Amino acid sequence: MIPDIASVTLLDLFSFLNNFGDDLLRSTIALFVVINPIGIIPLFTSITQKMQKKERDMILKTTVITAGVLLMIFAALGTQILSIFGITISSFMIAGGILLFVVSIELLTHGGWRFGGTVSDESGVVPLAFPLLAGPGAITAVILSYQTAGLVITMLSIVIVIGITYIVFYLTGTIYRILGKRGSLIVTRIFAVLIAALAIQYIIDGLKTI
Repeated sequence: MIPDIASVTLLDLFSFLNNFGDDLLRSTIALFVVINPIGIIPLFTSITQKMQKKERDMILKTTVITAGVLLMIFAALGTQILSIFGITISSFMIAGGILLFVVSIELLTHGGWRFGGTVSDESGVVPLAFPLLAGPGAITAVILSYQTAGLVITMLSIVIVIGITYIVFYLTGTIYRILGKRGSLIVTRIFAVLIAALAIQYIIDGLKTI
């Protein structure tokens, strides 16, 4: 009996879409967990709390665009870029961990990131876009996603997570109005300890694999 070509094609298409959806969901969830935009809300608020809405929106756009571009570049060329400079993922994780630790000390001792004081796009690049959003963990995640799921799925997962991050950051004003000034300060200090722990973990993981 000759099989129906149309039915075979439909089955193949359904199987492809099913596998594509599974890989996309897996990559998106993994990247979202690593980036953890909800956990970065206190730092974003600390940097932008004295800014006007227009200035805050500028920092937000700079942050998400920079992080998205960095992740896409490293997804496609990450291994080659690091190898050109003779840098391993381990060394990259250690460097990112040290930078994160500096950020955590600033938050603990001063209650905010002093180097983002007035309006400056630099605040959206360091420390928000890098090393918090597009940090060692996220860069490693997209490189691994590219190697296992392919470029298309990796790029789509980056777009989805960055889009969710933009929405989360956009709503930070509402969230912090609910918390109040004292509540915001408490959350910021608690978050600083978590950032310090994450920084140490990056350094430890980097040292383990050297």
